[in-house]
Amino acid sequence: MQNLDPDDPRPPYQQVANSLRAAILTRTFRPGEKLPSGPDLAKRYGVARMTIQQAIRLLRDEGLIVSRQGSGVFVRERTERPVGLRPHLERAFEQSDVTVDFAGFSGETLHGAIAEPLDKIRAGRLRPTSIRIRLLVPDPTSPWSLPCRTEDLADSPPFRARALRIMERHTQAIVEATRELGELGLVDTAEAEVRHCPTVPLFKLYLINGTESFFGYYPVQEHTVSLGGEPTGMWDLMGKDTILFHHSADADPETMSSQYVQQSRMWFDSVWSTVARESSHR
Repeated sequence: MQNLDPDDPRPPYQQVANSLRAAILTRTFRPGEKLPSGPDLAKRYGVARMTIQQAIRLLRDEGLIVSRQGSGVFVRERTERPVGLRPHLERAFEQSDVTVDFAGFSGETLHGAIAEPLDKIRAGRLRPTSIRIRLLVPDPTSPWSLPCRTEDLADSPPFRARALRIMERHTQAIVEATRELGELGLVDTAEAEVRHCPTVPLFKLYLINGTESFFGYYPVQEHTVSLGGEPTGMWDLMGKDTILFHHSADADPETMSSQYVQQSRMWFDSVWSTVARESSHR
């Protein structure tokens, strides 16, 4: 039997979910494998079956498992469908040292997803020792090949000015909220920085705690926006509903997922430390 920690302030179903999640991400339970039955898990953890059902529901919502009527609960195949960013990001803040790297267009999705764990730190429900966030976004002061005007595929300075306002609204909110945690003494070290990349990425990438990566493509779509009081057609990068594909490093550094995370980190670090420049807003 795997006894739960009586000193852990989290409810039993979250402790069970954390244990099962770790077993899935480290491939103790492999993709496609059937999990033990509810009664077996209840016996293993010394909890009620209702607790197991709550834990299973949480893992199902995260996209890690799938229930098949009459057959049981199975670890989801990696290629079966993508998973969401938010629950993984929130769980990452339960660790002592938190790192989040983002490369993309505006940081709007990250701003929304990171709000809850930062609120939990303010409320004293989470207490990481350190937080480091790096945001890599395009340089709005240089001409862009995309997004561009639909009529002639030309760069639009007014559109870049508009994009800058959106970009700053989200990235600076993340920076200020993170640094505030350090200033309040809620986190020993709280760092957040924005750098501008000379090219506009056609994808978004998140790296969480150096062990998980989420990657998604920006589809190019026609988008009419008001620029200078005039409706203007733009070929824009629409990222709000971008599907993210998840890879998690495991104990074997040679697996595809481990290598994907490693190469993603290498790419981000190479751009961050070479051609990216510091934002003027610090």
